[in-house]
Amino acid sequence: MGKLEAAHIVWDWNGTLFHDNDAIIGATNAAFAELGLKPITLEQYRALYCVPVPKFYERLMGRLPTDAEWEVMDGTFHRYYTEHRVRCGLTEGAVELLAGWRSAGRSQSILSMYGHDDLVPLVRGFGIESHFIRVDGRTGPSGGSKAEHMVRHLAALAGVNPERTVVIGDAADDAVAALHVGARAVLYTGGSHSRGSLESAGVPVVDTLQEAVAEAERLAAA
Repeated sequence: MGKLEAAHIVWDWNGTLFHDNDAIIGATNAAFAELGLKPITLEQYRALYCVPVPKFYERLMGRLPTDAEWEVMDGTFHRYYTEHRVRCGLTEGAVELLAGWRSAGRSQSILSMYGHDDLVPLVRGFGIESHFIRVDGRTGPSGGSKAEHMVRHLAALAGVNPERTVVIGDAADDAVAALHVGARAVLYTGGSHSRGSLESAGVPVVDTLQEAVAEAERLAAA
């Protein structure tokens, strides 16, 4: 099997395959309102967002939230998001790209920081689950980094070589997680980060998922 045929994509979900910006901003502002913080715009969110999420709140509050504040904000965020995600759909072109990658004999998976028990039925509901050899959401508390989850994710993928793996996501943390396991990364500007903040990660940055897959092919074959 040649290098290109062995290529594997690990897809991020929120903000990458799933175009949920409106639900994310609404949920963030609902969480802020619990603490009397002013709402923010999508542009502000993209400029300031970072992980772990409590650090993002620190940028807006001037201090880290207390444990009690974090619990309230996190709970509010997820309640609002669950209610409003139903209005969101897949990113333009995603279905065709997933089918094309699979039909070419290459493998792909999803690793998301969205809760596993919520992620799996959502992916299944869009009729795309069969394109992936594994779908992993977050287990355990929210608010952490993706790197350790990526270690477990790749370890569970039989026959997938990290050196021939490309992570496609919309956040700098996706690039950090890829580097942590010896994989490559391509970052997409349609989600939670501004182009400027993504470019600081030192990996290719693209504006469409079509470009992301083309770049993944190039990286995996290098």
